[in-house]
Amino acid sequence: MTNSPILTSTLSTHIAQGIAARGGWIGFDDFMAQALYTPGLGYYANDSAKFGTMPYAMQAGEAVAGSDFVTAPELTPLFGQTLAAQVAQALQLTQTSEVWEFGAGSGALALQLLEELEALGVPLARYSIVDLSGSLRARQQQRLEKYAHMVRWVSELPDTLQGVVVGNEVLDAMPVKLLTRVSGVWHERGVAVVPPPVNGEAPALAWEDRPSDLRPPVEIEGPHDYLTEIHPQAESFVRTLADKLTVGAVFLIDYGFPEHEYYHPQRHMGTVMCHRGHKADPDPLTEVGLKDITAHVNFTGVALAAQDAGLNVLGYCTQARFLINCGLVARMENAPLAVRVQAQKLIMEHEMGELFKVIGMYKGEPWQAIGFAQGDRTHTL
Repeated sequence: MTNSPILTSTLSTHIAQGIAARGGWIGFDDFMAQALYTPGLGYYANDSAKFGTMPYAMQAGEAVAGSDFVTAPELTPLFGQTLAAQVAQALQLTQTSEVWEFGAGSGALALQLLEELEALGVPLARYSIVDLSGSLRARQQQRLEKYAHMVRWVSELPDTLQGVVVGNEVLDAMPVKLLTRVSGVWHERGVAVVPPPVNGEAPALAWEDRPSDLRPPVEIEGPHDYLTEIHPQAESFVRTLADKLTVGAVFLIDYGFPEHEYYHPQRHMGTVMCHRGHKADPDPLTEVGLKDITAHVNFTGVALAAQDAGLNVLGYCTQARFLINCGLVARMENAPLAVRVQAQKLIMEHEMGELFKVIGMYKGEPWQAIGFAQGDRTHTL
């Protein structure tokens, strides 16, 4: 298990040395990338516990010991089983036979999809996982041992790929740039180093704003100070998918908003948030490497980047509507009470149902995805 103080001190020192080499300042996106992905030290690259497996009999509000958060696949197997109905349709209609999962976490979603696709009799040639975390990969391999003949792990994408791409809570972990408007002037918010008061202490990281030509994609109404994010890496990610996918579909599930809601004048504090031990805090500069750092997704930016690069939008809706369209309610009716209780969190408005969205994209001949049959909100993007 990771020694927390040593890890934080080592990673902070590593980042501080990089800041010094860059002239005393780095953008927040650079800091976020290092805090999350520095080999052996970053949050997703060290061996600390991250994903909790929620016992299905647990009561609402109980935390999972030794983890920082619980994602939908850990909450209930009905999530992956229901998503599998959409994946199966996409494989059939695109006439492909491979699933690509980005950011597979604990491997829970992969196992649920593989088991349900097998139960449905879907001919699947291969399940490819793209994950930057070596520690998570070991956990995934253990969980997916039953399907070792079918699952492979890749660190780089091939020149071309076919099949169905899935990503649950992947976009929110991609580094963002922070922009802040102070007294009417836009700045990029970055990270600098404050010399420690005593020799030998870990460097103290601090915010520093620098004037910038960068702007949010829409004009922010009002003269008030305003902090927000832009998402060049997430948009680059979907452009890469568009470039490499020759035929198939993409389904990305995450929390976020369309552009007009994301950059609402009242959302003046941004959306960056940290998670550790099932507690949230807004300060990514402390406990570096020990907590997750996320930002909400601008789904309009994702859709526009995808379309500009050659993908077409299948649909966009809330997670609740998507899962209901794919048959979650019928699955809940046949499940034990404890499982139904957990599955309700996937669709309840004050839980995950409304905040989490699903966007689908495709390349090839057009078709109608079952997940967007009702409640499609593509017109709001």
